[in-house]
Amino acid sequence: MTPSLNDAAVVEISDALAQYDPVMGLEVHVELNTKSKMFCGCPTEFGAPPNSQTCPVCLGLPGALPVVNRRGVESAIKIGLALNCEIAEWCRFARKNYFYPDMPKNFQTSQYDEPIAFNGWTEVVVDGETYRIEIERAHMEEDTGKSTHIGGATGRIHGASHSLVDYNRAGIPLIEIVTKTIEVPGDKAAAVARAYVSMLRDLLFALGVSDVRMDQGSLRCDANVSLKPRGSSTLGTRTETKNVNSFRSVERAVTYEITRQAAVLNSGGKVLQETRHWHEDTGITTSGREKSDADDYRYFPEPDLVPVAPSREWVEELRATLPEAPPVRRARLQKEWGFTDLEMRDVINGNALEPIVATVELGVPAAAAKKWWLGELARAANESGQDLDALGVGPAEVAEVQKLVDEGSLNDKLARQVFEGLLAGEGTPAEIIEKRGLALVSDDSALLDAIDRAIAANPDVVEKVNSGKPAAAGALIGAVMKDMRGQADAAKVRQLLNEKLGI
Repeated sequence: MTPSLNDAAVVEISDALAQYDPVMGLEVHVELNTKSKMFCGCPTEFGAPPNSQTCPVCLGLPGALPVVNRRGVESAIKIGLALNCEIAEWCRFARKNYFYPDMPKNFQTSQYDEPIAFNGWTEVVVDGETYRIEIERAHMEEDTGKSTHIGGATGRIHGASHSLVDYNRAGIPLIEIVTKTIEVPGDKAAAVARAYVSMLRDLLFALGVSDVRMDQGSLRCDANVSLKPRGSSTLGTRTETKNVNSFRSVERAVTYEITRQAAVLNSGGKVLQETRHWHEDTGITTSGREKSDADDYRYFPEPDLVPVAPSREWVEELRATLPEAPPVRRARLQKEWGFTDLEMRDVINGNALEPIVATVELGVPAAAAKKWWLGELARAANESGQDLDALGVGPAEVAEVQKLVDEGSLNDKLARQVFEGLLAGEGTPAEIIEKRGLALVSDDSALLDAIDRAIAANPDVVEKVNSGKPAAAGALIGAVMKDMRGQADAAKVRQLLNEKLGI
């Protein structure tokens, strides 16, 4: 197949879905938050100097022998239980053999036909409909190192002058969660993929097994997509878009692959079984490498590690520590917060549940937390093409701004300007208020002076008020607020004005 056919122009999503049914399979990689790596004692601190967290074991030096991290196994069991999986009574590691510069051993220690957790399920809700996602397996493995390609325009190996490798990440514990085939109505496919990854992020965070920082790569999704003709039972050839690292990108990548593959098929071509790279800036995928099948990896049991055989007592002890299931928790929070079904759906669809939870835990009323996260911050996220957790504004800043509103130091209009400054990186809320001169005027004499000016400039309005039309005072309040450049408490102005006019 020629490259031009395989990279044919996309078609409209509506046209693609009129002809084909999309089929998905999602593989989510979760970096565990253990203090040491999966098979050695090296630390796992993010952002440490390159190659400063390595040893003979994670570098694959001759004679070095691995030892399994018990906490990593414990986390894997908890994840499996939370996903309603069966937990293996006996399982073992395997060597997945392939060469890549960021894998120092030239094989990855993983699990193949004997995973620790299998045959599970979970559910996601999209537009009020519940979709069941079957889980094939959740297995333990280790992460690879990180290659940085220098030179070139794309940051990828093609066109680079040279590459640097940091092995700090090599050996960090990973859990790979693999779904079974996902077939949902075509117009819901991309949204279901996004909802699934979002749900997993919330679940894993609640379990306490990972920091699930997508911006740091501790939660990554590989999205497998194929198309089959409408009404057909024959699956098409799949592509795997690698390492998609935001909810928005998962949805966009699935949508793009549907439209691209439809264009390939419509032009008489065949979809290549390959890995593809997602480009956040352009919103497209490009070809990576031909996708290997399991046989190509020459799996065989890892000879240097003993099998893992978790006792049933241990499994049940871990089951007893599990937090609420996400649907149960959402229902409880909705009741506690007093949100309508529509409001809660907006929170879920906006991926704002965890930020709101964290903000409420800091003492902010749920309604106020929702107002900011689904208002100013969601708008900024949409405009910048980011997820909420990548904005650089967290629950602590939202709580601080709301506290200032509650104290009367800010009103909502001024608070929005504070958020504007926070998003621009201008400092803390207090620093932004000082730099921009945003504090509310609390001096009654200054407000009374502005009221006197408004009364003097609007005698006709004053006459209406005095003739028994108190609602007309709203125009005077507006004039005062304009005079004070919005830096006045409207309730305070109304109180002083009413006293002045004897209302």
